[in-house]
Formats: sequence, structure tokens, C-alpha cells
Amino acid sequence: MTKPLNDRIAEFYDSSTDLWLHNWGDHMHHGYYGPAGDLKKANVAAQIDMIEALLEQGGVHSAKRILDLGCGVGGSSRYLARKFVSAAVGCTLSDLQLKRGQELNRKAGLEAQVTLLQQDMMTVKLTDFDLVWSLESAEHIADKAQLFTNIQRSLVPGGKVVMATWCISKSYQEMTAKEKKLLSRIQRWYHLPNLTTIAHLEDHAKAAGFTSIATADWSAAVAPFWKAVLRSAFTWRGMGGLLKSNRGTLLGAWAIQFMQRGFDRGIIKYGVLTAVK
Repeated sequence: MTKPLNDRIAEFYDSSTDLWLHNWGDHMHHGYYGPAGDLKKANVAAQIDMIEALLEQGGVHSAKRILDLGCGVGGSSRYLARKFVSAAVGCTLSDLQLKRGQELNRKAGLEAQVTLLQQDMMTVKLTDFDLVWSLESAEHIADKAQLFTNIQRSLVPGGKVVMATWCISKSYQEMTAKEKKLLSRIQRWYHLPNLTTIAHLEDHAKAAGFTSIATADWSAAVAPFWKAVLRSAFTWRGMGGLLKSNRGTLLGAWAIQFMQRGFDRGIIKYGVLTAVK
């Protein structure tokens, strides 16, 4: 019997997080390489620039309480808490990510500012946040309409949501058989439900009552990322991490080729949405 989606997601990150920390550090997301994707940057610098570019896109200049949905090991939570001298709450499905994130909070001296929870982002009942941050996590959620309703409920009036997520360029009905085959591989290896288009993200935000909605396709801006991930895997440091990894992690590393192909062929898009309650 196939395991529930959340269990598969948790196991995937339980098995792959230490390798990612070994190779890239605590920011578990794409890098930003300029609007056209043509700027040469070190890995971590590109990831920090992604956070700053998203904040600029959303017009976020301050935040007192931040909710980080799908926080990984809390890289964004810590960065935003420091930047805005604020309190942040992050949630992850992974027990290992929770443990590693709490260790990193202690090392950074941010235990009082940053709280991490092992919890499904769809069951978070906390409210009164003025920023909800969702960086490469919404693709794991099947019910996008409910996700936006939940986010709206979590925000104070005037609060903002900043979301970056993997999307598809067109509906499943419009895809060729070849495109569907590649997409099914990506969904299988990265434990994804059916993805949505950037336009449909906007529709869900409108239906949930958000205003000042802005969307963008940042696929070009992140284009160098997967090649950088592949290069890092085949350095001496990366190979050392891979050799210590389990079968699930090795299979995930092997599946990078499908994700890169999805972006290269325009099937996968990197969608950004910002909005105000």
C-alpha cells in the first residue's frame, strides 16, 4: 500500500537533509541569479539574494511576527528574525529537520526568537502574523484553495504573504504524453501532488479574499540552480556526503536530472506570488 503523502514527504526530508546541510548549508531553496539568470554567484549568496528579492517583490520592509510554512531547518526563519528583529514560527513535517533546526537556533542564539514545530502546515491554527512566508513548500500541498484560506486566517489585517513555489506551465490536459511522463517522474521522486499554474495560484488568492495580488515567473532567475546542485554533488565534498547517504537520498540525487529537464523544457515554472490581507 502506498504511504500517505505527508509520510513520504517527511521520510524524503529525513533522509536527504543532512546531505543538503553538508553540501549547501541551512537554506534549503533555490538561488536567485538576477532577473535573467545570468549573474555568477556563490551558492549561499544566491540563496540569500533569493530571500531579499522576494522581500522586495512583496514590499516587505518590516515584520513583527512571521510564520514560515515548510521551514526546512529554519534557514529563512532565522534570517528574517535577525533582519527584522522579530519573532518567527516555522513548521516542518520532518523530525530530523526539526532537530537540526533547533540545534542551529541554539548555535545562533535565536531560541527566544525562532520557534520550530513538527507540524503539517495545513493544520497550523496560530494567528496574528504580519508575514506568512512560503518558500518552496506549497508545491507539496494538494488543496491550494484551502492553503490560501488558512494563510488568510493566520494574518492580521494588512499582513502579507510571500510565496515561491514550483508550478506547471499549462494544464495537464494541454500537455503532450511526453511532457506528462516527465512530470510524473518529477512528482514521484519529489513527492508532489498535482501542480498548478501560476495563474491558478492567483485565482486561489483572490478567492480567499487577498488584495494587491502580484504574480511573476522567475524561472529564468533560478535557471542556474539545478546545475549548481549537480556540480556540488560531484565535488570531493559532495561525493563524501553521497557515500554516507542512504538509498533514498541517492535516488533523490539521481532524480535531479528530471527536475532540470522539467525547467529546461519549460514544463516546470518557478512561480512567485505576493498579496495583502
